[in-house]
Amino acid sequence: MTLPLIPPMLATPGTLPPVAQDARWAYETKQDGQRAVVYLEGDGTLLLRARSGEDITAAYPELRPLAEALGETPAVLDGEILALDEQGRADFQLLQSRMGLAHAPARAARMAARTPVQLVLFDVMHLAGRSLLKVPYSRRRGRLEELGLDGPYWSTPGALVGRGAEALEATREHGLEGLVCKRLDSLYEPGARSRSWIKIRNMHNEDVIVGGWLPGKGRIAGLPGALLVGQFAADGRLRYVGGVGTGWSESERTELAALLRTAASDVCPFDPVPHVAGAHWVLPRLVGEVRYSVRTRSGLLRQPSWQRLRPDLTPRDASAVLPDDA
Repeated sequence: MTLPLIPPMLATPGTLPPVAQDARWAYETKQDGQRAVVYLEGDGTLLLRARSGEDITAAYPELRPLAEALGETPAVLDGEILALDEQGRADFQLLQSRMGLAHAPARAARMAARTPVQLVLFDVMHLAGRSLLKVPYSRRRGRLEELGLDGPYWSTPGALVGRGAEALEATREHGLEGLVCKRLDSLYEPGARSRSWIKIRNMHNEDVIVGGWLPGKGRIAGLPGALLVGQFAADGRLRYVGGVGTGWSESERTELAALLRTAASDVCPFDPVPHVAGAHWVLPRLVGEVRYSVRTRSGLLRQPSWQRLRPDLTPRDASAVLPDDA
């Protein structure tokens, strides 16, 4: 390959820029997908590399026609590969069925017909033999939009300059993952986690019921490494919604261990029983609060973290939020 290898620039978690600086920032929707750097040689070939540097081209055969989109103009582009649900929102669970198929091209082709992806492009780092790494974001964005890269499986959504609070609220209203704030004068910093790009993830808090746990390893052996939690569905069953392995202090973990020991049970309280190897079940009487990003189609909580025990609540106080078919 004649194009330079460019690891993707990363955003730093944070909050909206100060209102006085709002006009100096652009705002893009944060997408729940797989980051990809796109290499177009200008000779009809396409190379996709994941954030890790792995070649993932063969996993997404529907993106191959993008190789012809710029003719003989070589380019390196930055983007996110998404799988969309029926409402047109990114669904990471759907995408997982496509990831990891780079070494199984026949299966990748079958999956592409069943669950096609969309590549959302948001930056250009190299174009027509010239590096754009030292070019400000606003000008790079302009060059990218001039390329007109909108096709059956790829697009270049616009970025909003200013009005960050309004943009963030829109992502919440539409159930989107969050927002990425990018300074208009920011340069492209390959592989760096920069304060010039700030990511804001929309998080949700809900009450859950502890139904089991997994033992920790190493220095926390004998203590809970993860809690297995559930919520009541509308039909009255306690449905498993995932494992929570972060968010405790050492003292909280020790407290939880004691409570779990007194609630030990040989019977799994979840219906249906989840396939979790090494699980220890408990009577479903502990209520806690967790924070998570999104819920999968099957009702599982994505990226959950523990917030606190809720001794003021009984299990039946926890809201029945799951549909019967979750």
